[in-house]
Amino acid sequence: MLLAFLLASLLAQDSSSVGRPPTTAVERQPRTIAIDDALAERAHLKVGDRVSISAGAGTVGDTVIVGAIVRRGADPSEVARGDLRVWMHLDQLQAVAGYGDRVDRFAIAATPAADIPQLIDRVNGIAFGFKAYRSRDIAVETSRTFQVVSRFHRAIGIITIVASSVFLLCIMVLKVEERRRDIAALRLMGISRATVMRAVIIEAAVVAVLGSALGVAIGWAISLVVNWHYQALYQTPLAFSIVTPPTVAFAVSLSLVLGIAAGVMASLRLVRTPPLALFGR
Repeated sequence: MLLAFLLASLLAQDSSSVGRPPTTAVERQPRTIAIDDALAERAHLKVGDRVSISAGAGTVGDTVIVGAIVRRGADPSEVARGDLRVWMHLDQLQAVAGYGDRVDRFAIAATPAADIPQLIDRVNGIAFGFKAYRSRDIAVETSRTFQVVSRFHRAIGIITIVASSVFLLCIMVLKVEERRRDIAALRLMGISRATVMRAVIIEAAVVAVLGSALGVAIGWAISLVVNWHYQALYQTPLAFSIVTPPTVAFAVSLSLVLGIAAGVMASLRLVRTPPLALFGR
């Protein structure tokens, strides 16, 4: 009985192994890559999808799996380039690019106590054909365009401030001129020049503050629209327009100063005029 049981067990094991590949054969699993969110959105890809990568279009490539989707950083130097990024293993990149053991550029992370100038000299002295730079110097060189745009915006801001101050002065002069008879009546009633000037200055300050508050609200709304449009256009989280508290404080303070100055200049012209002359007599 025991011999018959062992024979039946062996036959069952042999029959169950028929049709299966040998256990020594190991299937090659596709490797993983990471892509940026712009490529994922444009190609409608998600984590777990299988794609084929190759050096040229229409050629047979290597099948890989999308293992991660990386969100783009807010780097101003990459906004207008429109590059679609793929992160691969180094041997994969060498095989696809055909570069072999060559690289275009590489980065070295240094400790805070490192002597950066000496490190740059050592790297430049290793071999001929490449040059080392500080990351800070590269950032400055790649942001030249944005520095020009920043200066241009500053110039526009100065022109806007000058034009708004002149416009505010004209408004206050016209408002005071329309109230010539009211001011003359106040003067004839015994109201002092200082009180009249104080009333005009307070009114000008209130107008300036309300105008600046309205300007801040409009600027904030426009900033939201600008960021919504260009972030969708360039597919980046970079903020193209920012309304910061220091900017708001500076704008309100400057508007208040200009309003008070306009009120003083507009009121001085009338308080120095005799009341009867203001009536036209």
